[in-house]
Amino acid sequence: MAAVKVKQDMPPPGGYGPIDYKRHLPRRGLSGYSLFAIGIGSLLLGYYNLVKWNRERRRLLIEDLETRIALLPLLQAETDRRTLRLLRENLEEEAKIMKDVPGWKVGESVFHTDRWVPPTADELYYLRPVSELHNQKFGLQWYV
Repeated sequence: MAAVKVKQDMPPPGGYGPIDYKRHLPRRGLSGYSLFAIGIGSLLLGYYNLVKWNRERRRLLIEDLETRIALLPLLQAETDRRTLRLLRENLEEEAKIMKDVPGWKVGESVFHTDRWVPPTADELYYLRPVSELHNQKFGLQWYV
């Protein structure tokens, strides 16, 4: 048999063109530096707002304290007036109750001192209903 001459495929003259094998992805979002700058900026803005709020809160606290200091004499005077009124009513009631007892001195102190001793709630409210004593001692906690 006669050998058939086979023609081999060869590249075209000048060769094949370059093969595009690289990935061409579109750019998505911001770069790393810009994301870092945005993070630092938001952090600084947060700290600024925090410092500003702390200063405002401190100013409000000082204002509240100054208000309490200014109102303290008024509140103390009201408490003293209420205490003296209750003591006077207690002395009047004690005089009525003990009028038949010989040698009884109305309003004689049970303390052996000349100094003023503030009366306890029990001493102020012992001639009143128990509900008033509980209201004085516990206030709104009694209803909760």
